[in-house]
Amino acid sequence: MKESDKKATVKYEIEKSPSEWKSQLSEEEYDVLRKKGTERAFSGKYWDKKEDGVYYCAGCHQKLFSSDTKYESGTGWPSFYQPIDEEKIGIIKDQSLGIVREEVVCSRCGGHLGHVFPDGPEPTGLRYCLNSVALDFKKE
Repeated sequence: MKESDKKATVKYEIEKSPSEWKSQLSEEEYDVLRKKGTERAFSGKYWDKKEDGVYYCAGCHQKLFSSDTKYESGTGWPSFYQPIDEEKIGIIKDQSLGIVREEVVCSRCGGHLGHVFPDGPEPTGLRYCLNSVALDFKKE
């Protein structure tokens, strides 16, 4: 078998059938988290949120990002320069639009969160550009 014919199979701690995910998530959450959709810029509930707290995966409620690392990127999506713990996210090569990007997924359930770009602020230089609908927020 050619290398290009091989598919990487990733197992996640939480795996559900499409019907199980559909019963748990709203239509918009399902579209983003499970089908890799994207919400419109400046339309999500967290793009300009400034409260202190923690952002969780909307699919499995794993802690992902702290408001301490959130910043205004001007893109219209919630942006962070680092996750709470690198083990909480996964990075997958994404060539879906004919360009190479790095997709950010929840390491626990595989839910699509957004993408990471190398144009963020110090200290990491990264911009985790995420969909509000893929996140839940808990005030601290």
